[in-house]
Amino acid sequence: MKKTFLEYKEPLLTVMVQADNPDRIKNLMDKSTPLGGEAYGIQFEKMKKEFRSGNIYKDLFSYTDKPTYVTNYRSHENEGKSDETLANELIEFSKCGATLCDMMGDFFDKQKGEFTTNEDAIKKQMELVNKLHESGSEVLMSSHVLEFTPAEKVLEIALGHQSRGADISKIVVGANSMQEQIENIRIMNLLKENLKIPFLFLSGGECHILRRIGCEFGSCMYLCVYEHDRFSTPQQPLLINAKAIRENMK
Repeated sequence: MKKTFLEYKEPLLTVMVQADNPDRIKNLMDKSTPLGGEAYGIQFEKMKKEFRSGNIYKDLFSYTDKPTYVTNYRSHENEGKSDETLANELIEFSKCGATLCDMMGDFFDKQKGEFTTNEDAIKKQMELVNKLHESGSEVLMSSHVLEFTPAEKVLEIALGHQSRGADISKIVVGANSMQEQIENIRIMNLLKENLKIPFLFLSGGECHILRRIGCEFGSCMYLCVYEHDRFSTPQQPLLINAKAIRENMK
């Protein structure tokens, strides 16, 4: 059965297994599977350079029978790399068996909020999407705005992701008041009504309940963790809690 993030009966419990070495990633997979992990997210920007090789990628992607989501952001171990290098690494992940590749919405034209409108950059992004599809991966396009964003701008970003060929749109905004949090829930309905592709709409800041209940309003997956450590994202809920939320929302 083909691994995919696009066909599911209910939003996937995607466990982010962040670490600087492959053994720890496997360990987190081993611990998460019995608790109900349905997919795994590997953030390669956090992996030490000595472990960045095709053989290790293949080993990680084949270690689990669950779909794998990969990121290769500009931070941590990737600092100083060109976007062209990061893009080529995404293609390598794809060829080695990654199910879903995360490409930033400002690839080839770095912008605050990770969304470019530069025509040359957009052309390169569409070419990268095609290459990733050709090598067997699905594509998620992400924009980490990280601040409260008006509905019209969020929709512009999401439709931009869609028009460039992404299979999933991921947008991370912010909310520091209940008013902003409620507006973000309304924005989710706007995305649901206007997008033809699945989306993942998340919020940081003081009010980040969307990371827990967002799937009830249209997000396609939960991003969660087995446990919180120095590599994990603090705002992401524990797998056992995300699973309980999903079960109790039925």
